[in-house]
Amino acid sequence: MLRDQVLPGLGLSVSQAARELRVARQTLHRVLAGTAAVSPEMATRLARLSGTAPQFWLDLQQRYDLWHAEQALAGVLTLIPTHSLPPAVQAEIGLRHDRATQVPPESADRGRGPR
Repeated sequence: MLRDQVLPGLGLSVSQAARELRVARQTLHRVLAGTAAVSPEMATRLARLSGTAPQFWLDLQQRYDLWHAEQALAGVLTLIPTHSLPPAVQAEIGLRHDRATQVPPESADRGRGPR
């Protein structure tokens, strides 16, 4: 998203974006290549650059990381039983009943991080 939509939308090359973000070009390239995660610091920089919220970038990174973890653990996860927390316990720990079960990200987002 960052490489394919945001930077072109801002009219910035990777080199120019790195300069404006005040990071090394290699640092930004690692994020774009998916070999480095978007840290809270980078999310704050990206938010400032793009006029978005830092949480937007952190949420994208988290969805990307969760998707990859689910893929890597697919065989093991089928062996783990699922137990349901009673609604009273869900409320006590701050879960809404409809959010207690995980909903997979939309298929268009699968495998795509903030790159």
